[in-house]
Amino acid sequence: MIGPPGSGKTMLAQRLSGILPPLSFDEALETSKIFSVAGMLNNNPLIVKRQFRAPHHSISDAGLVGGGHMPKPGEVSLAHNGVLFLDEFPEFRRNLLDLLRQPLEDGRVTIARAAIALTYPARFMLVGAMNPCPCGYSDDPVRPCVCPPRAVMKYRSRISGPILDRIDLHIEVPSVKYEQLRTEGESEKSAAVRERVLLARQIQLKRLPGEGVYSNSQMKPKHLKKFCRLDDAGQSILDRAVRQLGLSARAYHRILKVARTIADLEAAENILSVHLLEAIQYRSLDRRLF
Repeated sequence: MIGPPGSGKTMLAQRLSGILPPLSFDEALETSKIFSVAGMLNNNPLIVKRQFRAPHHSISDAGLVGGGHMPKPGEVSLAHNGVLFLDEFPEFRRNLLDLLRQPLEDGRVTIARAAIALTYPARFMLVGAMNPCPCGYSDDPVRPCVCPPRAVMKYRSRISGPILDRIDLHIEVPSVKYEQLRTEGESEKSAAVRERVLLARQIQLKRLPGEGVYSNSQMKPKHLKKFCRLDDAGQSILDRAVRQLGLSARAYHRILKVARTIADLEAAENILSVHLLEAIQYRSLDRRLF
């Protein structure tokens, strides 16, 4: 999420774990084992809620991905089956962010030491939040940006292309207008959003039995060919998007997964052009940051 200070990026991230499906027993057991190894289980015999982890940008390599003389799980593993929120995303050291590439791709992280090598599960939802520039007000309609172009470019280039390529949704969060703040109407509750998410997850569970995966995000290329077929109009739209945006094969696959999920949220059997167009527009930062 990219937007000026105070636009609600942190609040949105904190609400995510509340709209996700509840942990299954197997997921709860996996998460509890990780916390037990880390010595953080305390008096709880079983972790029953999805974790929301938000480490500070000054965290060490070992703190993020795990380490030590006898390697312990890091934040990426403690966020397993939950949400890992990195606020002020560009403030994290670039080489530290690049350590996320393995867990984002494989759902696990391997820590090698002279005497031992351990692999911990690390399948989490990564959420990053950043300002559009160092001062935070680039493109803001009210407050002028005071950052020189070179500083803006340097700030945005702290996020490497390979990391950005592994993020499914690039969302611009605009500042909240005064009229919206003073309105007395109630917004949609997280419980209502969660109901839609649960229905979509049920659709995915019915579609994927026996495939070794349980959600669209875990689908491999063979699953995409089977469950994400496009009509001629959809193929034409995606072909133009890949060519004009210069998208990688990974981004192509992620667009299909997002489009399939959007269709599931609407209980649509097939991916329609409108679903595909919405998924494509979530790649906007590929052009904006680089």
